[in-house]
Amino acid sequence: MIPRIAFLLLSLVPWLAHAQDSVDDRINAVMEPVTDAIMSVIFFTVPIGGGREVPFVLIWLLTGALIFTLYNRFVNITAFGHALDVVRGKFDDPNHKGEVSHFQALTAALSGTVGVGNIAGVAVAVSLGGPGATFWMIVAGLLGMSSKFVECTLGTKYRRVNEDGSISGGPMYYLRDGLAKQNKKGLGAVLAALFAIACIGGSFGGGNMVQINQATSQLIAVTGGEASMFYGNSWIFGVIMAVIVAAIILGGIKSIAKVTDKVVPFMVGIYILGALAVIFGNLGEVPAAFGKIFSGAFNSDAMYGGLVGVLIQGFKRAAFSNEAGIGSASIAHSAAKTDEPVSEGVVALLEPFIDTVVICTMTALVIVISDYGAYDQAGVLASAQAGELQAINLTSSAFSQTLSWFPVVLSVAVILFALSTMISWSYYGLKAWTFLFGETRAMDITYKALFCVFVIVGSAISAQSVFDFGDAMIFAMCFPNVLGLYFMAREVKEDLGDYMRRVKSGEIKRYD
Repeated sequence: MIPRIAFLLLSLVPWLAHAQDSVDDRINAVMEPVTDAIMSVIFFTVPIGGGREVPFVLIWLLTGALIFTLYNRFVNITAFGHALDVVRGKFDDPNHKGEVSHFQALTAALSGTVGVGNIAGVAVAVSLGGPGATFWMIVAGLLGMSSKFVECTLGTKYRRVNEDGSISGGPMYYLRDGLAKQNKKGLGAVLAALFAIACIGGSFGGGNMVQINQATSQLIAVTGGEASMFYGNSWIFGVIMAVIVAAIILGGIKSIAKVTDKVVPFMVGIYILGALAVIFGNLGEVPAAFGKIFSGAFNSDAMYGGLVGVLIQGFKRAAFSNEAGIGSASIAHSAAKTDEPVSEGVVALLEPFIDTVVICTMTALVIVISDYGAYDQAGVLASAQAGELQAINLTSSAFSQTLSWFPVVLSVAVILFALSTMISWSYYGLKAWTFLFGETRAMDITYKALFCVFVIVGSAISAQSVFDFGDAMIFAMCFPNVLGLYFMAREVKEDLGDYMRRVKSGEIKRYD
């Protein structure tokens, strides 16, 4: 199967090599009006006074996160310790149905969220919102933990176990089946279909082409820029990555999890060690950096800039860094080996903490410590070139001020981040695809072949309209998802209360 897909991928090489510029123009000509129309709907704004406007999608996601936090009595804090026990295997039962362990499900989902947005997105956020943006990024991450808990609990509860033992789950299923239980079958079917369509579009765009394009740009920059062998021949790297992606995703979630449970801890560990080296190397600057973060957060201009910068300009580059409220992660978590849906929900709340509160905050600290003038000046560059996805250069520059060799390591991290994000989003898109078109081998192979083709296309083109379309599709997923979560919030709260009662009583056994 891999040789057949490799032949298909290689057949694209002449087309990409000889017509790259004209192809970009043609794609933009076709996609731009479509993308503009979709973005005007997804990112429509509401006035907040003072002549300022905020995209409604931001209000939609933050309101949901706040409501779920309050309604579940700060489950993001109260269940944090238990979540660590579950992910460490303290409650694993080998007889439970599922395909992957709690830890593997977490790393598979994290691989879809820990991406170039943790590097480039944060750079844009700090550039546009100033150091205070970091504070609002942390707040958003903490609140997002509750959204992630609710959607991943439901994803596991309403999953389907197929005849071959594989699992299909996620918003498509809990929107359709969960709302049908409440005599809202028609609404559930519509919301599930809308989510699946948006998820497929997002998997090809934000989860694939945006990722490979950013990784390709960074590779070219580190290997000599215009002197690089990949300059003007970026499709070569695309083909290499497409073959690697194909080899991984053909094995399904088990194969993906075997890769992510090794790659994610490794790449996160390397990145955090680099950030800590910068922080400890500039220990005297840390108090001043935190001072800028907290004082800037409550300055009216910085507060507005921070919110928009972090949650729109920043997280948009990686399709919302932690994807809380988007619903995508529940597709991966639904494959976990457990008969207790709430147990996977509490594991999932660790995602926004790791992704946003830890990794994104450390990135922001490195940038703030590096030099205010550097990121302030780069802010102009980042905002002007956001369409070219070059904001990652700011983070690279910030690291290099302390660690001159780190840009090379960062390039490796970006490629790993991109690879891990792509393989996870291939799984999300596949499950949405088969939900709409049927769980057959033909549909499975068709989607995976298309996904690999888009890896090459994404590495070679610079059609901004395509990248904007992918981002818009991922944001679109949150509208049917969060609406459905409101209807099922009471159900999740009751399940949480029952689960924690049984944990405390010892009815749910520990396996220490």
